[in-house]
Amino acid sequence: MRETTDDRRCLELEDRYAAHNYHPLDVVLSRGEGAHVWDTEGRRYLDFLAAYSAVNQGHNHPRIVAALIEQAKTLALTSRAFHNDRFGPFCAKLAALSGYERVLMMNTGAEAVETAIKAARKWGYERKDIPDGKARILVFSGNFHGRTTTIVGFSDGESRHHFGPFGEGFQVLPFGDLDAVRAAFDENVVAVLVEPIQGEGGVIVPPPDFLPGLRRLCDQRHALLICDEIQSGLGRAGALFAHRLAGVRADAVTIGKALSGGLYPVSAFLADDEVMQVFTPGTHGSTYGGNPLACAVADAALDVLVDEELVERSARLGERFLSRLRAIDSPWIAEVRGAGLWAGIELLPAAGGARRFCEALRARGILAKETHVHTIRLAPPLVIAERDLDAALDALEEVLGA
Repeated sequence: MRETTDDRRCLELEDRYAAHNYHPLDVVLSRGEGAHVWDTEGRRYLDFLAAYSAVNQGHNHPRIVAALIEQAKTLALTSRAFHNDRFGPFCAKLAALSGYERVLMMNTGAEAVETAIKAARKWGYERKDIPDGKARILVFSGNFHGRTTTIVGFSDGESRHHFGPFGEGFQVLPFGDLDAVRAAFDENVVAVLVEPIQGEGGVIVPPPDFLPGLRRLCDQRHALLICDEIQSGLGRAGALFAHRLAGVRADAVTIGKALSGGLYPVSAFLADDEVMQVFTPGTHGSTYGGNPLACAVADAALDVLVDEELVERSARLGERFLSRLRAIDSPWIAEVRGAGLWAGIELLPAAGGARRFCEALRARGILAKETHVHTIRLAPPLVIAERDLDAALDALEEVLGA
C-alpha cells in the first residue's frame, strides 16, 4: 500500500484510539459504488467481500440511498411504543417474499439469532411441555452466529476464549454428520440451529443429504429446524435462502446484512404463527427494531433484489465463477467450495497462509479476505458486471498459479 499523509493519519488514529479487535488489510477506503470501492488516493478496487454479504445489491445503490434520504427527512424512530406507517407494510412484503407468516424485526444478525434462541426455548416449554430450564439446542462445530456471550459460548476458536462462563443448553456436533445429530436427540431438544452453508467457517457446504436429514429428524422428534441465513441468504448462494437449494423448508429463519443493502443495520426473525405466537407484549423487543428508517431502507433493498433479479443473477454467474475457480492450475489449492457468487478457496498449509494471497490480490485491484488462516473467501456484490468478474478471475489465476 502506498500510504498518503491522509492514509497514515487514519491508520495512526485507528491504531491509537480504536479497539484492536480486527486485523484489516492495509487499504483505507473512502468511497463505494456498485461492485467497486476507492481508497483515499483514488485507486479503484473490485470488492470481493461485499461487507461479508451485506452489500449484495452493491455499494450505495441509488434506489436504497434515495429511500434512506427520503425517510430520514420525515420520521426515523418512534420505538415500538407507537405504530408507524412503514412497519406493517414492510412486514407484509417480507412475509410474502419469504413465505413465512410472521416477521420480528431487530437490528443486527446476532440479535436475530438471540431472538431465534429465545423463540425456540419458549416454544419448547409452552408447546412441547419440556421441564423449565431443560431445553436443549443442537448446533455445529465451525459455526458463526454472532458475538454475544450466549452465542460465543457454543462457538469455536478465539471468539470464545476467555469470555466464559457460558450458558448451558447447547450441544456442539460435527457439521454435516447426521449420525451425530441422531444420537444427540432426546426429548429435551427444542431446535437444531444451523447455517445451511458456513460462511465464516470458510464457505463450508455440507453433504447433500445433511439438510434434508435434519428436516426429517426435526419432524420425527417434534423439534424446530432454524436456519441462519444472515450471510447465505438473500441471493448470495444463488437462492433466496440457501437451505431451499436442498429442497427443505426451515421452521424459522434469521436474516440480516443484505436485508438493508449495507446502508443501515436491519435484521429479522421469520417464522409461522406456531412459533412466533410464543412472543407476547413484554417478552421481547428492541427500541430500534422495526423503526421507520429501517423499514424504508429494507423495503427498497428487497425491491432491488427482486426487480434486478439478483438471486437469479447469482445463480447464473455463480456457475461460471465456480467453474473457473475449480479450473485454476495451482500448486497451492487444496479445495474450492461454494454456491452462487460465494466461494472459499482452501489452501494447502505449504502455501503459507491465505493472507499473503489476499495482499497480492489487493495489489492487483481485488479486495478479498482470509478466514481461518488457510482460506480465501470470495463474495462479490451480486450486481458485479461480467467483465469485472472475469477480470477478477484472471487476477486470481495469476496470483494462485504463481
